[in-house]
Amino acid sequence: MPSFDVVCKLDRQEVVNAIDQTSRELSQRFDFKGTGSTVELTDDGIVLRSSSEGRIDGARDVLEQKMIKRKVSLKSLDPQKIQPAGGSTYRQLIKLREGIETDKAKEIVKSIKDSKLKVQAAIQGDSLRVTGKKKDDLQECIAFLRGEDFGLPLSYTNFRD
Repeated sequence: MPSFDVVCKLDRQEVVNAIDQTSRELSQRFDFKGTGSTVELTDDGIVLRSSSEGRIDGARDVLEQKMIKRKVSLKSLDPQKIQPAGGSTYRQLIKLREGIETDKAKEIVKSIKDSKLKVQAAIQGDSLRVTGKKKDDLQECIAFLRGEDFGLPLSYTNFRD
């Protein structure tokens, strides 16, 4: 029976490259000189540090531009509130979304069922498995899901005939 998986994955190497490019640009740009603006990748996500909230917004804009150039979806970024970080510095954590949460997975399954397509969707951990009798039904389902906005960068893998 034909099937495919709906997943939400990040290309970690592209994220690392975008962060490196952002760091390089922040160190070279005139408007960021002397502000102590930095960007780094941690276990929690991406951390931006700077001397003011406005500089953090500017650094985040640079980071987003680099992510777009590297073809990393901005939907996978979850910026948190800007917080004071001691002294006269501020920091912002940007969490990276990976995997489909259970609530979102249920929402996707419900929308597939409501679309009246002849496919079945099942939640499997942090991904979805969609099966159907015909390959055309699955392709129709992929087109339907691409047209919807679930707030996640969905990709479709493991297409089996």
